[in-house]
Amino acid sequence: MPELKLDKLPADGPLLGLDPGAKSIGVAASDGLRMIASPVEIISRGKKLRPALNRLFELYDERGCVGLVVGLPLNLDGSSGPRVQATKALVFNLLQYRDVPLAFQDERLSSAEAERVMLAADMTRARRAETIDASAAAIILQTALDRLANSSV
Repeated sequence: MPELKLDKLPADGPLLGLDPGAKSIGVAASDGLRMIASPVEIISRGKKLRPALNRLFELYDERGCVGLVVGLPLNLDGSSGPRVQATKALVFNLLQYRDVPLAFQDERLSSAEAERVMLAADMTRARRAETIDASAAAIILQTALDRLANSSV
């Protein structure tokens, strides 16, 4: 599987960020200047992956994206576990479906950070549950954008 480092993604154009989970994929997008990442939607993963991939690439094309940043759920100690293997399996299928530039971004604590931000915004529990994955995807993507801007990739 071709894994690019962040600095090997195309230099210009918007990126799509993903927070893959067992039941859904949180999606976020950057602006064209790669300054801001915003939550877009949560795509449900059913028994068949194709409908989720169809929707993902609809969003990719609608926004004129030039690459993907996928959250890699490393353990807190930096080691790989079953969730990393599941994410890499999803990415393998995604790249079989359509070959696009893709880089991984460490996503440790992104969901916890998204939850903290939503609590600070006084969101209801129901609303947080509806948006947590897309918000986590935005945090993952924003982290990648900040790293690219600081050239510390």
